[in-house]
Amino acid sequence: MGVSLLSVAGVCGCCGPLRPRYKRLVDNIFPEDPKDGLSKSDMEKLTFYAVSAPEKLDRIGAYLAERLSRDVVRHRYGNVVIAMEALDQLLMACHSQSIKPFVESFLHMVAKLLESREPDLQVLGTNSFVKFANIEEDTPSYHRRYDFFVSQFSAMCHSTHEDPETRTRIRVAGIKGLQGVVRKTVNDELQAIIWEPQHMDKLIPSMLFNMQDSEDLDRSPTPFRSLFEENPAALAESCFRELLGRAAYGNMNNACPSSDVHTDQHAHHLDNHNLWDPNEFAVSCFRIIMYSIQAQHSHHVIQQVLNHLDTHKRTTPRVRAGIVQVLLETVAIAAKGSVGPTVLEVFNTLLKHLRMSVDFELGESSRRNSSTSVSSGRGKESEERIVQNAIIQTIGFFGGNLPDYQRAEVMMFIMGKVPVYGTPCHTLDTGSSGEIQTMLLSSLIMVTSGFKSKSMAAALPPPFLDPLFSISLMEDSELRQLVLEILHNIIDRHDNRAKLRGIRIIPNVAALKIKREKISKQDVAFMKKHGQQLYRHIYLGCKEEDNVHKNFELLFTTLAVLTIELANEEVVIDLIRLAVALQDMVLANEENMPMFIRCGIMALVAAYLNFLSQMIANPPFCQHVSKVIELRNMDAPYLLPEHIFRDKLPDSLDKEDRLLYFQTSNMAECLAGPGYNAERLSIPYVPQVTDEDRLTRRKSFVDTVSLQIDIMANSLPDKVTVADSLLFHFLTPRPRVFADTTGLEEQEREKRRLVIEKFQKAPFEEIAAHCESKANMLHDRLAQIFELTIRPPPSPSGVVSISAGHTQHQSVPVYEMKFPDLCVY
Repeated sequence: MGVSLLSVAGVCGCCGPLRPRYKRLVDNIFPEDPKDGLSKSDMEKLTFYAVSAPEKLDRIGAYLAERLSRDVVRHRYGNVVIAMEALDQLLMACHSQSIKPFVESFLHMVAKLLESREPDLQVLGTNSFVKFANIEEDTPSYHRRYDFFVSQFSAMCHSTHEDPETRTRIRVAGIKGLQGVVRKTVNDELQAIIWEPQHMDKLIPSMLFNMQDSEDLDRSPTPFRSLFEENPAALAESCFRELLGRAAYGNMNNACPSSDVHTDQHAHHLDNHNLWDPNEFAVSCFRIIMYSIQAQHSHHVIQQVLNHLDTHKRTTPRVRAGIVQVLLETVAIAAKGSVGPTVLEVFNTLLKHLRMSVDFELGESSRRNSSTSVSSGRGKESEERIVQNAIIQTIGFFGGNLPDYQRAEVMMFIMGKVPVYGTPCHTLDTGSSGEIQTMLLSSLIMVTSGFKSKSMAAALPPPFLDPLFSISLMEDSELRQLVLEILHNIIDRHDNRAKLRGIRIIPNVAALKIKREKISKQDVAFMKKHGQQLYRHIYLGCKEEDNVHKNFELLFTTLAVLTIELANEEVVIDLIRLAVALQDMVLANEENMPMFIRCGIMALVAAYLNFLSQMIANPPFCQHVSKVIELRNMDAPYLLPEHIFRDKLPDSLDKEDRLLYFQTSNMAECLAGPGYNAERLSIPYVPQVTDEDRLTRRKSFVDTVSLQIDIMANSLPDKVTVADSLLFHFLTPRPRVFADTTGLEEQEREKRRLVIEKFQKAPFEEIAAHCESKANMLHDRLAQIFELTIRPPPSPSGVVSISAGHTQHQSVPVYEMKFPDLCVY
């Protein structure tokens, strides 16, 4: 029995050399004392064996994993470090097909370390994974997945360890690990799953979380030492840029942080952390996005921000303003490259939110007026103004960087959104419409800034010009100012406005060095077609009672820019006629205008004729204008722009002193000669009579009947009575006042002579426009009468009747309808 025991013991003692060689080689790399580190000579033997027999790699990896798992459980961290160092060297040395099974063992060991709660082991596992990620494999992997590593590295990025240094180490390791995952998977078509939302929902927030906690790098105690390793924010930003730079078009939805879908499980990072107000981090984040992605994908990011803005249409004004400001930054960068085909969609979304903001502001204002909370209402209103200003600035910057052909489309698009009274698109109340008009016109100013069109007909087509002029007749000085500024942006193609700023008597126009070119044939044709329309709106805009200093400044600039850009000999005569008509209107004062407005118009005429006389370089004309200005300086300084806005105004104007006013006969003599048709100066300018005032709700002679209809309709329930009042207005002869004096007869003869002279000498376009406007006005009035007096025939589709406040549809069968005899055969 003893012999047998001895023999068994001997056999057991001899089993060591019978172990597989790869196990012996692996065991030999571990020294007796782990502090001695990896045995280099034994490691070289193991590496040579692995390279010589690659089919053994999977067994080597499995055995190393077994030892590492055992050492982790037993807290033998020295052996763990040695095992990972050996694995790293084997990975770097072996590049054969057999490395695939070995990688599985390697990733299993890395996962073991990451699952450990020891920060040192987590960092060790991350470093090994990063080394593995930098290895380019010959063949793709069909079955390998990195879901666990994405989750684990993301968790490390959000580490909340008590020790700040340890917390930083863990976060840096987590960011490096995510960067390794991205590098390992982004170039592998079989690993496109990394771009799926469930992974991006972990990757993107992890990077942004560390980026938002960035501190001033200059405060770091070791600013020159491995900056990225010391600062998680810098490393996260680098990884974020790399991720976006590798994103293809199809992956942009998931790579862009604003495109995350709002679900119960995943909230938007910027929303979750309230990073839109203040929005400094959001702005910097999207700058990184725009500069990191490929240029052709810029419009995609803009679209995602717009979609995000739509989802926040009911949030606080500051949040919406923050998103719009981020959009401005993205547009500013995208405008340097490709902005894509969604230009009008961008403007449509912005204009929609602009209108919503105006409605919110007005609604809050009405609630404030009905409540006692005044301070909170004012705060809310100012916050909505922040949103509106941000939207206008974004629209202007985006439009200002578009090519001219696209900018013209945008101008038409915005103008189509402007509510004009009397048009089908006007569905808002008066207060809302006025606010929206102001905001949209402000947007148009931004878009038209720097706009250069070779042809005025292309820059100011009728669909754009007509509603713009309709707004210029509004009884709102601010709206009229905006319209004039838009006209300046479009007409002034040589940037002369800065030299003409401020209404004043310019002593030497040549010193301004005005830039101008010869008038093109297209612009001459434009002025023949639309010149009378331009003159009319300048004429009517001058006599508005709410005009202020700025209105007269802009009107002067308008006349000056027209002279520079669009004035040939015929237009010069028309502009002089316009100036004389304004002067005569002030002297006649048939509308009892305030003295400030009368003196302002006189000052405007003086400043403009002084400018015009020097522009056309006609010495006699300049001498006549200068003489009148000198006399005004001595006797009537309140008729000059330098004095009217600061001196005390008189109670009345001296009409008898003709030397204080510009005389048509003298100017005609000055312009007599080749080039100018001075005879036309004797024809007084009379603005076109159109029904445009009705569209702008102006209480003028054109709209008197409409006003009467409105009043009567409210007091008389029967429509026939309203129609009768219309018929009475048109069919009853107006009473005439006879006087024994011959003065009225002389005035009547003079008016008749002027009308005959006008039809003999006035341009055909002006006569045609005058007659057409009268015909249109008559047709509109007749149409109103017919609409009120003639009932429509019964229709089988039914007629609408209103009873007890409810609408009822009553259908009429075809066989019961009565047709006229001429319609039946």
